[in-house]
Amino acid sequence: MKTDSRSVSIFNIAVIVASLGYFVDIYDLLLFTIVRVPSLKELGLPQSEIDSGAGLLLINVQMVGLLVGGIVWGIVGDKKGRLSVLFGSILIYSVANIANGFVHSINGYLLWRFVAGFGLAGELGAGITLVSEILPKEKRGYGTMIVATVGVSGAVAANLIAKLVGDWRICYFIGGGLGLALLILRISVMESQMFNAVKNTATSRGSFLALFTDSGRFVRYLKCMLLGAPTWFVVGILIAFSNKFAIEMHVNGTINPGDAIAFCYAGLTLGDFTTGLVSQLWRSRRKVMLLFLALTGVMVTVYLNLHGAEKWLFYAVCFAMGFSVGFWAIFVTIAAESFGTNLRATVATTVPNFARGMLPLISLLFVQVQKKFTFLQSGAIVAVICIGIALITAWKIEETFGKDLNYLENI
Repeated sequence: MKTDSRSVSIFNIAVIVASLGYFVDIYDLLLFTIVRVPSLKELGLPQSEIDSGAGLLLINVQMVGLLVGGIVWGIVGDKKGRLSVLFGSILIYSVANIANGFVHSINGYLLWRFVAGFGLAGELGAGITLVSEILPKEKRGYGTMIVATVGVSGAVAANLIAKLVGDWRICYFIGGGLGLALLILRISVMESQMFNAVKNTATSRGSFLALFTDSGRFVRYLKCMLLGAPTWFVVGILIAFSNKFAIEMHVNGTINPGDAIAFCYAGLTLGDFTTGLVSQLWRSRRKVMLLFLALTGVMVTVYLNLHGAEKWLFYAVCFAMGFSVGFWAIFVTIAAESFGTNLRATVATTVPNFARGMLPLISLLFVQVQKKFTFLQSGAIVAVICIGIALITAWKIEETFGKDLNYLENI
């Protein structure tokens, strides 16, 4: 007897596991940002090496792990199943987290940050794909909203635990322990029926190269990636270097980038909840993306004009700016809804990791522009480019709300 999909709860075990998995994912990513400097100092590295040598290499190695992992886990998700990725990625980044707490050399740190990045790359895409395929089209926006909202709150937890615990090694152990505990819950999760229906057929699945061999499919894929650029510009440039922006604008008081990140991610959490809810109420992903990208433009303009502002106002704007880029749930949901079952996991897993991977390119552009413009002017120029491209993309992209996902790509 066929089950009525409309009876499936948005709080089923798949949504819960995907949400908590993404929570630990974000916890680890932000924890690394918070403890990178103190951990490297304890390992004996001078500040010059932390800023431009081994410290920078550590960030790049993790990014390589994310990019490689995004491709590998995406292919595995379409070939072997969404649950295989959920299990494998959570296990790998949990073990890597615990191992990070035991490192006593920079080489060990480099190795385990690569492994952690590789593992972290798979969880969100597999989770969003599974939730999108399990929930009926009338409810899947709520499901992905829950995943992203709970997940992004992991950043707030990481900042809080780092301050309460103090010892960076214990913070890593906590993250690894949370991930391993999740594997117990994962046992109760059922595989997507859409994937099961395709699994035993001769249909080609998980072909990463297929995204580039057809011009229409490639453009669709590129559009999905470009929507995520403003989020990482805001987090990776404006918030990460908030102390320097504050000095340039003569903000009253010393700005701590760690606190700015916490305020930004608190706003992101609320933004992800809001965009997911509004997209359901408006029955549109595209309109919500356009609205929040426009709001991002407004908030970035406000941020870059906080000359002489008080410290509390600066942090309040960081929160509001985080809220404006809180469309990660919609961004990844659009990616999952834009492709057929035989490529869906590949797309949903690679798109967020490639969007993260655009940060080094954005950073390079930011540095190059500074050769002819001031620090603040450079921030404004890069903002116009990132947000402008994303707005054009959102205007041109297909509306995916309510789309029937039970179809295949012709590859």
